[in-house]
Amino acid sequence: MKAKKSLGQHFLTSLKVVGDIVRAGNIKKGDLVLEIGPGKGVLTRKLLFLAKKVIAIDKDRELVFFLQEKFKGEIESKRLKLIHQDILNYSPPSYPYKLVANIPYYITGEIFRKFLSSNHQPKSMILLVQKEVARRIMAHDGKESILSISIKAYGQPKYLGVVKAKNFKPEPKVDSAILLIDKISKDFFQKMGEQKFFSILKIGFAHKRKMLIGNLGKIASRKKLEEIFEKCNLPKKIRAEDLSPENWKSLFLNIFTRGKSQT
Repeated sequence: MKAKKSLGQHFLTSLKVVGDIVRAGNIKKGDLVLEIGPGKGVLTRKLLFLAKKVIAIDKDRELVFFLQEKFKGEIESKRLKLIHQDILNYSPPSYPYKLVANIPYYITGEIFRKFLSSNHQPKSMILLVQKEVARRIMAHDGKESILSISIKAYGQPKYLGVVKAKNFKPEPKVDSAILLIDKISKDFFQKMGEQKFFSILKIGFAHKRKMLIGNLGKIASRKKLEEIFEKCNLPKKIRAEDLSPENWKSLFLNIFTRGKSQT
């Protein structure tokens, strides 16, 4: 069965990488695992060995038929549930689950947004993503982004190592990385709304080369912003990429809770 370029398919072939993924996800006997893009089932088999139940979702009808035959016994025993569906249209389980995925690069951001902002968040996410995306999330260059701040607001990302392109068939043009997002919750957003926080974040990053205080001119006066920056111990010439998630939270609360400025 050939991979479909239109679906961004690159099938994982390395059993060593499979072992690294399940160890990173700390998969246990009582776990329900949601697997996105099971491919030919190399990771699925290991998940079934360790977890209580696996729900595997794939957009490719041919792969679903293939997996139905491969895991006929596990499906009959109800330890595996196969779903033919676009993951972006899937409603997450309302009971605790762990998410495991080798996801197509082109929908990485959408998957993060869908599951982290959901009312039914996973307990953890263990993902194979493009290496440079993982590095950007971790801000290895010391520079944050909308993506990195968004993920760190919901959980704790951990970069767990590179997975070379040779471990997939067909080989992608770039290497991947194992990324764990643990301790997922919405505690960060106490006293502030998620949507409003992200709208301010986008305004702050609107012009990356400009100073943050200039970008935030739509929200409050220059004088008010200078007072708030001083209160938050932020230099007036700081840029959006230099703020940590906690810096952003402090800034937000000072603008809208205490400053009572209007958007």
